[in-house]
Amino acid sequence: MSSAPASKRVAILGGGILGVSTAVHLLREGASVILLTERGLASEASGRSLSWLNSAGERSTPYHQLRVAGVDRYRTLFASDPKREWLQFGGGLMWNAAGQAEATEARHAHEKSIGYDSRLLAPEEIASATPGIDSGAVPDNAIFNPGEGWVSLPDLIDFLMEEFHARGGELVLNAGKASVMVEGGRTTGVETAAGGTYPADSVLVACGAATPAVVEPLGAHIPNGSPVSMLVVTKQVQHEVTAVMNTPRAALRPNPGGTFALDHDWYEEHITEHADGSFTIPDDVVQELADEASKLVAGNPELKPASWKMGYKPIPGDGEPVLGELGQVPGCFVAFTHSGATLGLIAGELLAGEILTGKKHPMLATFRPARFS
Repeated sequence: MSSAPASKRVAILGGGILGVSTAVHLLREGASVILLTERGLASEASGRSLSWLNSAGERSTPYHQLRVAGVDRYRTLFASDPKREWLQFGGGLMWNAAGQAEATEARHAHEKSIGYDSRLLAPEEIASATPGIDSGAVPDNAIFNPGEGWVSLPDLIDFLMEEFHARGGELVLNAGKASVMVEGGRTTGVETAAGGTYPADSVLVACGAATPAVVEPLGAHIPNGSPVSMLVVTKQVQHEVTAVMNTPRAALRPNPGGTFALDHDWYEEHITEHADGSFTIPDDVVQELADEASKLVAGNPELKPASWKMGYKPIPGDGEPVLGELGQVPGCFVAFTHSGATLGLIAGELLAGEILTGKKHPMLATFRPARFS
């Protein structure tokens, strides 16, 4: 039996993974959902995310636990059809720059201490752990995390939207900028800049890096540490790589269609933001990233960029997710986090539960927006 009355109506701002996932979870519980996007689906961060599914490295215990739960939900989805080209678990491989072997060892020791599957490898051991890597690119040692994976978020969003439509969700594309309507101190729906109004019992703001700006007029201040970033997709190339790689000069993962997805942060200073909100970067810088990625792949195949997208990567000011109801405006919820891919399914599940029942989930206790009040 559904836990949500049929009259419960929720408006969601944002067509990325957090908004779409929450929408589908709400629909599964019998709610009425309207999803509004400023432009198209996956038009912002979800359309240019490396989307590495992991909880590697060191972070707060609640954040680690939430990320592990997030990976678990992807494992369940993967098990339902392991042949999906857009969701795979081939592990993760990382190493530091030359001379930083001790830092790599310390990270490995921390991961082992919390029960995270972590293997410290010498360069010559990499081939036996994961295929397609040029071990000559590894200066000292590397960490292989066998349980990690990756997802192509645009493909996942398309997959979830099939269920969204089948369950009767309402989609408003290209709605432009929207704001949260408030009456009597409580959320009453959303209004677009063009004058469209959409009444709702609850609203979720999941607008990526724009989320703090959307809720600021409501008296909710959320620090925004979002940097400009880029995702490059290469032309098709023959390779055997299955792992996500996080290295000093390039991050790389397999991508549907025999391509690679690439990103990093060293090129941020070369990105120019224009007055109309668009971004540009010199073509030779994009090619330089592809050349750095080529050094990681066995045989060093020539990698040619096919497309690249730039924009703000959502990161809250303190680095921790911001998930849950605003104390200033009951009925208005937010979803703002750096790890949108890893948390996409679990955050949608837990937020939908809170929106429908009013009961706060303990796993989100430390991520409330009220911590900034």
